[in-house]
Amino acid sequence: MKISLSDAGKRFNRDWIFRHLTFNFESNISYAITGPNGSGKSTLLQLIAGALEPSEGKVHWHSQEKEIEEAEVYKHISICAPYLELVEEMTALEFLRFHSRFKPFIQDGSHTDILNIVQLDKAGHKQIRYFSSGMKQRLKLAQAIFSNTPMLLLDEPCTNLDEAGYQLYYSLIDKYCSHRLVIVSSNEKLEYSFCKEVVDITAFKTNLTQQQL
Repeated sequence: MKISLSDAGKRFNRDWIFRHLTFNFESNISYAITGPNGSGKSTLLQLIAGALEPSEGKVHWHSQEKEIEEAEVYKHISICAPYLELVEEMTALEFLRFHSRFKPFIQDGSHTDILNIVQLDKAGHKQIRYFSSGMKQRLKLAQAIFSNTPMLLLDEPCTNLDEAGYQLYYSLIDKYCSHRLVIVSSNEKLEYSFCKEVVDITAFKTNLTQQQL
């Protein structure tokens, strides 16, 4: 899997979030997108995911040297982000079964096995609405990491996790993500300490005033 951004930029109304970003993201490498709160990290991640279109420049996705159409990008990615909600009326098992109808899991075992790996086995038949914030985050990570996709996008992946949750996160990344393209959006180094390359989004900010646009 390869994603190429060529002179890409994104703005909302007349305000540029970032501009002139040229970069290649490639499989078997983990990347971190860093920057202060509100700097545009999540916006860039959504651009990479094909959920947003660039205001200028291009984004291209390739798999096995064949270009992927923008409308088909979602089939190749899985994502975990604070702004993506779980179906809280479902139980954890129902949610995983529902999700697997759209994207099969890499785990050979059952959905119960996946819950056991993320230490939610005792809550499999519990409605998600009654989960703690940390339990919900573990389920989000399970849904994303165990999806059989070549690209994994993680936006603030350790939100609401305690120390044991961080250790689980590291274990999941180490065991299931070494062969994938992983991109982590965060300003917390503990969340991306394993990443081999860092993209500082502030390097692509602009000081242009509205009169100059």
